Amino acid sequence: MQGIVEPGEAIRRARREAGLTQKDLADLSGVSERTVRAIETGRGNPTVAALVATAGVLGLRVSVA
Repeated sequence: MQGIVEPGEAIRRARREAGLTQKDLADLSGVSERTVRAIETGRGNPTVAALVATAGVLGLRVSVA
C-alpha cells in the first residue's frame, strides 16, 4: 500500500514535471485557474470532480481510503 500523499502536492509536482502552467492545467482539465490554485495550495473546497479532472490530465489517479 502506498503512503498517503496530499493531492495538491502531487498535482503541483506532476504539473511542474509536465512543464505546464496552472493556466495550462486549468484549460486542459476544464476548471478555472483559481480552482487549480486552490487544489495545489490546499485552500478552498474544490469539488471531487475538479480534483479528478486535474489529476486525470496529469495521469494521476484519485482514490479514497
